[in-house]
Amino acid sequence: MSLRKQTPSDFLKQIIGRPVVVKLNSGVDYRGVLACLDGYMNIALEQTEEYVNGQLKNKYGDAFIRGNNDSGKSSISGLATSPHPESKLFALEKPN
Repeated sequence: MSLRKQTPSDFLKQIIGRPVVVKLNSGVDYRGVLACLDGYMNIALEQTEEYVNGQLKNKYGDAFIRGNNDSGKSSISGLATSPHPESKLFALEKPN
């Protein structure tokens, strides 16, 4: 039995459209369906739920988690959400 090596990019392509959990260093988790992500680790989720210390705090239709991939380190720096499940358009301004 031979195992094919899989790149992180291959893995991420396979999980688009599947449920995921995004865990932040702050202890907040966002659970939803992965809609898309990019090389800066910006993450778009659908049917998003926000958990703080394991407790459900909010439900969002869509959420955009702003990533940052400067200097080879990935981090998450902000969240924009749409409270309406039918809404598919939202924007996040970059912090100064």
